[in-house]
Amino acid sequence: MSKVLERDKKENGAVDIESVADILERELQPVIDDWLSRVEREPDLICIPLNYEDRTGHLPQLLHDVIARLRLDAGSKAPISAAAAVHGDLRRQQGYTVAMAVEESRLLQVSIFSMLHKDVKRLEFSKLLPDVVTIADEVDAQLKQQMLRFMAADVAKTAKAD
Repeated sequence: MSKVLERDKKENGAVDIESVADILERELQPVIDDWLSRVEREPDLICIPLNYEDRTGHLPQLLHDVIARLRLDAGSKAPISAAAAVHGDLRRQQGYTVAMAVEESRLLQVSIFSMLHKDVKRLEFSKLLPDVVTIADEVDAQLKQQMLRFMAADVAKTAKAD
């Protein structure tokens, strides 16, 4: 984990400047906790009763995939998140609808961006906007993998019925 060596000079002392990936890695559990609190306020999501592990168990790997994507060299092709595909299968088995999976994904982005806002004084501003674009792109790519699994399950179910 590489820390950016720059320092932001302030009258009250220096503040370490960190990359978005480093902050997200450091704040992984608070992001998960924030996401869960947002999910628990959504009647459309909590209508499916899940314990903590079933509701949040996928998040560490999905967030690690986001962090890995943020650390890729510019121009590198992003790998497809296998964890997202597995998560899509799991959510479908748990009775989720497409709309519910989309809402969970949206709430994940809100939680990540809210955390970054709280750590705004530590952010490496020259890379902030490109990193926000990367986060949104990765979370959306993960959602695409989930939806592909939903659709594959629907096709298999239809083929089995015929």
